[in-house]
Amino acid sequence: MASTSPSGVKLEIGHVLFIDIVGYSKLLITEQSELLRRLSDVVRETEQFRSAEAEGKLVRLPTGDGMALVFRNSPEAPVLCAMEIAKALKNHPKLRVRMGVHSGPVNEISDLNEQANIAGAGINIAQRVMDCADAGHILLSKHVAEDLEHYPQWQPCLHDLGECEVKHGVRMSVVNFYTDELGNPDLPEKLRRAKEMQTTPAAPASDAKPARRSRTLIAALVIAAAAAAVGFYVFTHQPSSKPILEKSIAVLPFDNLSRDPDNAYFCEGVQDEILTRLAKVADLKVISRTSTQHFKSTPENLPDIAKQLGVTNILEGSVQKASDRVRVNVQLINALTDAHLWADTYDRKLTDIFAVESEIAKSIAEMLQARLTGSEKSSIARTPTVNPEAYELYLKGRFFAEKRTGADLRKSIEYYDQAIAKDPGYPLAYVGLADSNLLLSAYGTTSPKESITPGKAALKKALELDDSLAQAHASSGLLATLELDPYRAISELERAIQLNPNYATAHHWLARPLMAIGQSSRAIAEGKRAIELDPLSLIINADFCWVYFNARRYVEAEAQARKTLEMDPRFPAAHYDLGGALQFKGKLTEAIAEFQKSADLNNDDQYSLAMLGQAYARQGKTDEAQKVLARIREQAKSQYVSPYGLAIVLTALGNKAHAIDELERGYDDAGFYISLIKVDPFFDDLRGDPRFEALVQKVVGAK
Repeated sequence: MASTSPSGVKLEIGHVLFIDIVGYSKLLITEQSELLRRLSDVVRETEQFRSAEAEGKLVRLPTGDGMALVFRNSPEAPVLCAMEIAKALKNHPKLRVRMGVHSGPVNEISDLNEQANIAGAGINIAQRVMDCADAGHILLSKHVAEDLEHYPQWQPCLHDLGECEVKHGVRMSVVNFYTDELGNPDLPEKLRRAKEMQTTPAAPASDAKPARRSRTLIAALVIAAAAAAVGFYVFTHQPSSKPILEKSIAVLPFDNLSRDPDNAYFCEGVQDEILTRLAKVADLKVISRTSTQHFKSTPENLPDIAKQLGVTNILEGSVQKASDRVRVNVQLINALTDAHLWADTYDRKLTDIFAVESEIAKSIAEMLQARLTGSEKSSIARTPTVNPEAYELYLKGRFFAEKRTGADLRKSIEYYDQAIAKDPGYPLAYVGLADSNLLLSAYGTTSPKESITPGKAALKKALELDDSLAQAHASSGLLATLELDPYRAISELERAIQLNPNYATAHHWLARPLMAIGQSSRAIAEGKRAIELDPLSLIINADFCWVYFNARRYVEAEAQARKTLEMDPRFPAAHYDLGGALQFKGKLTEAIAEFQKSADLNNDDQYSLAMLGQAYARQGKTDEAQKVLARIREQAKSQYVSPYGLAIVLTALGNKAHAIDELERGYDDAGFYISLIKVDPFFDDLRGDPRFEALVQKVVGAK
């Protein structure tokens, strides 16, 4: 928000990225011009530049040997832009730049040519931060770093360098920003020289290089240790290249020793409650149940399983339930050394089962020497319901909800309703009820509006009962995504992650609204984190492919889709996603085959048919495309059909006006699919049309 200083100057906060070409003054004039042109091209191609410029939220200032970009939309924008530039510059090895970032007051002025310009302390400080850098560095002011460190995805990238002396002897605190792929992890030369003068002022020049190598090695070891403690990097190579953390655990399915097979629900519930309580501890990495369910309760190949899941420790157990008594056996094993760390047996009344689960989780956390905050201790000890019947009904509801079909989601709703009838004060049952209703519009034949009303009512009750429930905030984010309010969705999902850093679903769902507003780098980071926490989840893996697709990284999208199909060759969403990636790689015939497989495996669902129809149209088979369109319209006579699918086919057929008509109708309906039209490659033919661009702003704009 703009304010007026005592001098009458109108000030506002600008988020500044200052960029400088290293060694510029030593170049020939022709070389200078060529490098400036290349740098300008690289910057203009970044997603952050184009997005901010389109919104009128960007000012670009030439600085002779580089430029300054002043963003007015988000404090993250200059950092995300710097990362995009650093990635692109890998293809321009002769273009060596350094970058500095600061957020501070700026004001509009008119320069000597009477052109609009911008000045202020925000720009001056960003330049001074950059002056501390060498080629490849992205340095941040302490102020910017403190803003970013509140978000888990940025914490591993921030490396405090201490103070650096800048112009007029002023000292500034600066932070080095880098990932394992981008930025420069080396200590900047200016800081290195200052530290040498403080520690070894009389050292001969011949000792300088060995000393630097030693410091670099020590710094690398410190950075590696810090990264291990945090538990993940925002941008990574393949997961297999990551170190396995000591404070990491997978809770395998418990053996059901009860004679009644119906008690399998209860057995799964005990496993999941222990896992859920452990997941609330930020100092632990805990793998989601979706991935651990792929293994037996007492497998022989623990080291292989631990490697697949990326953990050091495995918890095995068994549950025996008889009448109102329950026995739980557990043992904690270091899977890498086969050392048995701890074991115990609990014989209790059925009504004490939550206390048992809490004791087990607390014992494991202590055994792994995890730091527990006061709120985490309270959260682990909390009892979700006092009614065992309600608990079992909730478990049955979740069992069917995880199947992700329209029929199973409806069955889960029945069980959640029954659980609530048994215990009207059971917040998790309301969350489950909300999720199943909201997901019906994506997996069933229900319109988004029909899903939103009961979903919103259930969430309101869940949050009234327990505002600290991560699942409830994640579901609120899902609701906001469905209602086309991406900024509210992001806020709710970030709150969920703050409450439960190991909640894979929250990271998974956060990727969509981030992608919806064009923050593809963060969306990809969240998708990666979700897979780290739930590596064998089919839907998380498949949806990550769609994140890559909308980021227009089609090679990675194809690879991710094929990886998902290796897990389950009959998973429809993975064939759907693979078809999209292949189409935009120019392999239309192969894409059509994948869309057909998706339709065949999913009972000719409307979205797979829409993809098939648009692919036929792009291939020039207009008659085939029209036949598919007719099939979708026939479906609309007996069920809800999303305008999104119709719009995709109409766009491919060249009927742009009718396609936009359908999208406008889709906006009125809301829904997951239309939320991505800002970035969706299938609508590129509509870009530039005033009606379409106005609709994009309505979809992604702040509500």
